[in-house]
Amino acid sequence: MARGNEAPAGLAGKRALVTGGTRGIGLAVVRRLVEEGATVVTTARKEAPGLPDSVRLVTADVSTREGVEHLAETALGILGGVDILVNNAGGASSGGMPHFGGHAAIPDEDWVEALMTNYLAAVRLDRAVLPSMIEQGSGVIIQMASTVALRPAGPLLHYGAAKAALINYAKGLATEVAPHGVRVNSVLPGLVKTPAMDMVAENIMGATGQDGDAVVHMMVEAEGAPMKGITEPDDVADLVAFLASDRAARITGAGYVIDGGAVPQV
Repeated sequence: MARGNEAPAGLAGKRALVTGGTRGIGLAVVRRLVEEGATVVTTARKEAPGLPDSVRLVTADVSTREGVEHLAETALGILGGVDILVNNAGGASSGGMPHFGGHAAIPDEDWVEALMTNYLAAVRLDRAVLPSMIEQGSGVIIQMASTVALRPAGPLLHYGAAKAALINYAKGLATEVAPHGVRVNSVLPGLVKTPAMDMVAENIMGATGQDGDAVVHMMVEAEGAPMKGITEPDDVADLVAFLASDRAARITGAGYVIDGGAVPQV
């Protein structure tokens, strides 16, 4: 159900595909879309507990061409079409490890992984799903980017570059498919309380010797948001649900920062 007294976005009858939907932001998005009445298929590299009973999980690695093809074929077969696609799967590198040695310390394989997971996965899945959206004359695609794309951080330079490419691509795609009734927008979370954030914090602890509270405080202070605290996955899920709904019917080609005000948005 919608939180507080707000009206639900109204996604009853909508068919949604969410990548990386078994934890963190992805899981919050899956749950929110289900609460709004959507039928949801999600994906992860392996089976995972905690999904709503109605959600179908497809195991696939969307960083590969074969994984995307398997996911698209299976999801379209289950749903009969896709009204909402949320390209949420992504990450900095294996294990969420930042690179503190600067750009030269980031190996080629981490650059390739960042681009495959955060950028090409979305490009390939969009390519597979868009024909059905265009044929039906409607659809919504939401690209999960990051504020690191706007404010690059040295240890995550490869991740930020991939997300910046995703935002640029999303804007161009939105212009191309708007005449066909398909909307494309990007969501740019800042620091969000997720297992991925916890993993990054643990890696920083190992690299610096600081305790957990000190590392989290350092991460919050580094973000510099005037609204104190850390964004929750449910906050991001609420924004996604709104953008997927008819209440956002005239919004396309836009990017929405959700970080407590750290990155200026105009």
